[in-house]
Formats: sequence, structure tokens, C-alpha cells
Amino acid sequence: MEYEAGSYDVAVVGAGHAGVEAALAAARLGAKTILFTITLDGIANMPCNPSIGGTAKGHLVRELDALGGEMGKAADATFLQSRMLNRGKGPAVHSLRVQSDRERYHVYMKQVVESQPGLDIKQAEIVEVRADGGHVSQVVTGLGAVYQVKACILATGTYLRGKIFVGDVSYASGPDGTHAAGPLSDSLRALGIELRRFKTGTPARVHQDSIDYSQLEVQGGDEPITPFSFETTGPLENRKVCYIAYTNERTHQVIRDNIHRSPLYGGMIEGIGPRYCPSIEDKVMRFSDKPRHQLFIEPMGAETREMYLQGMSSSLPEDVQIAMYRTIRGLAHVKIMRNAYAIEYDCCNPLDLLPSLEFIKVGGLYGAGQFNGTSGYEEAAAQGLIAGINAARAVQGKEPVILDRASSYIGTLIDDLCTKGCMDPYRMMTSRSEYRLILRQDNADARLTPLGHEIGLISEERYARFLQKEEQIDAEIARLEKTSVAPGDGLNRMLVSHETAPLSTGTKLADLIRRPQIHYEDLAPFDPDRPELDRAVRERVEVEIKYAGYIKKQLAQVEQMRRLERKELPPDVDYKTIAGLRLEAQEKLNRIRPLNLGQASRISGVNPADISVLLIWLSQRNGRGEEETHD
Repeated sequence: MEYEAGSYDVAVVGAGHAGVEAALAAARLGAKTILFTITLDGIANMPCNPSIGGTAKGHLVRELDALGGEMGKAADATFLQSRMLNRGKGPAVHSLRVQSDRERYHVYMKQVVESQPGLDIKQAEIVEVRADGGHVSQVVTGLGAVYQVKACILATGTYLRGKIFVGDVSYASGPDGTHAAGPLSDSLRALGIELRRFKTGTPARVHQDSIDYSQLEVQGGDEPITPFSFETTGPLENRKVCYIAYTNERTHQVIRDNIHRSPLYGGMIEGIGPRYCPSIEDKVMRFSDKPRHQLFIEPMGAETREMYLQGMSSSLPEDVQIAMYRTIRGLAHVKIMRNAYAIEYDCCNPLDLLPSLEFIKVGGLYGAGQFNGTSGYEEAAAQGLIAGINAARAVQGKEPVILDRASSYIGTLIDDLCTKGCMDPYRMMTSRSEYRLILRQDNADARLTPLGHEIGLISEERYARFLQKEEQIDAEIARLEKTSVAPGDGLNRMLVSHETAPLSTGTKLADLIRRPQIHYEDLAPFDPDRPELDRAVRERVEVEIKYAGYIKKQLAQVEQMRRLERKELPPDVDYKTIAGLRLEAQEKLNRIRPLNLGQASRISGVNPADISVLLIWLSQRNGRGEEETHD
């Protein structure tokens, strides 16, 4: 029997990293919101590695924080070890990563959502989403509770018809032994939503006392520590170390001898797995020339003895897993506490989404996270934030927030999904952005905090602090550009020691910073008027000066792209009626419904000739009649 359970502006289905950010954003923007989860114990769970950030993923977290999201604060409050990756490379690819305390992260996020005004949390399985007149109207729980809703965000993670594989054993399940969500898939198909099967996997967790650490490489954390959140000011401390180990020929032989028992190679798994995070059996079979593969042995928390074997995900039988892990130096007597497994699940085709993350076919229905075909907590959280913002704004009669590729990695991620789609779980990488020199971690607040303030997720106090920081950066760059330093023995000795030419005449301090070998801090002894500035300010000053020429070139490319983005396409046009468009272009444009010419130009199957046709058609439609060209 069904019963009326209440009404809400926004319902969020799933309380993982996407769902939590979506629910918080919607509630903080004034929408009456309800967050559904199969189990309250799974709120912001980390069923794979308990870590936040990494290459490009760290950029997403800092951008999310700059907009007013929660993940960065949670990561700062619960980490065990912090490291900045890629320090040996340029600032564009510096990426923060922390090893988190899994249980403390869950507790932190659970307390945040429980304490959020305007947000209710309900342990229930949503089995049906209903629409009226092509727009979401109700969600229904497995116990028959019917909620009236104006918008719904699907953030189902790997739960939707989740299926676990370990060797030839398979069973319906969500991650970590939770039960899977089933009936919702049929409900979504009835609404006309295309679902696909993707797959991901996770390594074993092992007992820390069964590891011989004398056989492993120690990997310590960074000092000083860079926080994820621009609001974190307190002292941060590394509490744990991680370790590095390697597979060997014996490991690979165990895998080769048992590859026929892998459900992936035996054809049991129909879902498509992540290209950039393959299982260990996949690595061994695809890269047979490699004598070894690296793995990281990382803590799961401060108060647990579980250790995580990053880089060793597998769906091989349990007995093979034991034999395989024990061939690795330092793991000869290892005891598995949780075996590795693969999980298969339903997700949507992101080409069915608008850049607002709303479904084209069903108004008020949004997707976020792994349901949209992505992998990773960070990608999920970023989408959750945008979906939550846009669902709340839609209910309030406001225009959606759409980030373009030049504004953020979040904009790049969503544009890739909605414009190009994905044939396997999508993972963010710095190489996916053509504007990565201006999309750095250090300037995420400069790029996005004004927007976060305008939306309503950044407080007046935080915004005032941000403006003060930007003023300090501008003032210090101006000072360095006009302040000269005379040649001297001490300065020249420093320059020579850094393998750069000594001075013979006075030189601006900014010109010295532009030298690749010299850093802002190197000039401190020779700069008596240098002000006291925070480390984050000093680092931004150096990057802005050192890379000014390259940044200027990239900004010119951005403006070129934005000229096309400003040419909006009508949402209701039938592209089959536009003469001169090729058949493939007509089909792709009608499917994806691009918002503007810039997005249209990035659709696979739409070529420059098609864009020229659209430019001419737009000019004629707008009554201008002038000739336009496509760069």
C-alpha cells in the first residue's frame, strides 16, 4: 500500500560523494531537500581507496571548495597523510592528494548533512521515479512512501543493479556487502532513459600486522602541508606513512596460470571497466613486457589495522588472490581481511544530459556521479555540487549554472560527458584540459569563488577574505615589477649557485623570478621591503609572474573559444531542417542538443564544415545577414 509521505523541492537518491554534495548545495540555497540512502552507515562511504585528490582530481576538489562545496573541508579534517604530486613538473599539474581516515570521513560528512537546515535524511530505497507531463513529480520508496518532488537528482553510485564478482562466484550486492538497488532501473527505462552496464573493482584489504615493513619502501608525507580548503587555517599534521611495493615474475605467473578463472576474461562480466585504472590481471595480460608493477600499501584509518593495496584491484578467485599477494616482497605472510572484487552496475548515457546535468527527456531529473558514467569520488562530488545547485535554481525559477571548459576542470568534466560521452568509466586527467595552465590548483579560488558568492554558497565573510587575498597578490606583483635590485656579491653568488647568470646591472625583482632557476623565496635576503605574506599568496605571486607570457597566450585561446560559446543555439530547433548539414551531424545535434556553437564544435561527428553551415544559418535566422567565419 502506498501512502503520502510529504513534499519536497529536491529529492536526492544516494548519499555517496555526489549525493552528499548535491543535497548540501540544494539545501544551502534554500530548497527544501530530502536525501535518500539505502543505509545511513553508507553516507560518504569510501568503498575503494580512502583517499581524496590525486592528479587532476585534486584540482576538482579545490574547485569544488572554491564554489562552496564540502569535500575539501572534510578531507582536511580527516586526513592521515598529505602529499603534493608532480612537484618536479610545472604548476599546472601539481595535484594535492591525501590519504583519509575512512571512518572519520564518513562520520564527519554524516554530521554535516544531519546538521544542515532544510535537509532531511531518510534511510530508504527509492524504487520508482514518476513524471507528469514530461517533468519529475514523485519518488516512491520500497515501503510505499510517495514523496511529491519538484526535482530529483540520481546519485546511485554502483548500487543500481549492483553485482559482485569474485572468480566464478557472483551475487547481487552493492559495495561493502550492502544490498543493491534493483527496481529503480526498470522505472528509469520506463521514463525513456537509456541505461548501460559499467564495471569497477577494488583491491584487497589486509591486516597490518601480517606485513613485513622492512621489505618495503617508505613513502612519507609533505611538510609543510597544503590544505584542500581555502578556509582551512589551523595547523595540519601527517599522522601515518604509506609504503611502496612491487609485483614480480612470480606474481605474474600466478595470474597467467589462473587467468581462465577470471570472470573478466571468462566472459561473466558484461560491464565495461575503467581504462585508466585496470585490474592487476589486466595489467599483466596487456603489458606482458613489464617485469613489475608498482603498488602502494596505505592505511584505512587511525583506529583500524586494515591496509589498502592500491594498484592491485582484482576479480580473481579468493585462493588465487591469496597466492598472488603472497608472492610480493613484504607480503609473504599477508592475511586478507576483505578480498578484492569487481562490481558491475547500471549507469546512464551522459549524452542524454544537458550541461546543467538535467536529462533532456525528463524535466527536473538530474544525474550525478558514477550514475553519469564517471569513476572517482572527486568527479562524483563535483557533479553532485553542480546538480544540486541547478536543481535548486530550477525550482526557484533561476537560470542554470553552466561552467565552460576555460573556467574549471569541473566545466571540462561536464562538457566532456555531455558533448563527447564516454564508452568506459570517465576519469579526470590534466591532459583532458586544453587550458590547464590557467586551471591550476593554486588559483581555483580566483576563478570560482566570485561565482560561488554570486550563487549564494560563499559567505560574505569568506568573500571579504578572498578579496583581501587577491589585493595582496596584485599589490605584490606590482611591487616586484617596479622594484630593482643592484648587483652584489651575495646576490651573484646565489644566482651562480642556482646555475643562472650573475647580474652586471640593476634588474627588476620580477625579471629575476622569471628565470626558471629562481624562486620567490630565493630573493628574500636581497629584498628588504618584502611584506609578510601567507605561503599561498607567495606561491600565486611567483606563478603569475613566471608564467605571465604563457598565461596571456592561453587567455587569447580562451577568448577565441568563448566567441563561439556566445553564439547560442535555439533549444527547439530540428537540425534535419537545416540545409547543408551532413546526416551524421543532424543526428548528433538532435541527440545532444548543444547550447551553443562552441559545444556543437566539440561533438564527435560534427566537423568544421557543419559549424560553418550553422554560423550562416544563425546569422540568417537572426536577420543580420553578415558573413561570419569559424576560426
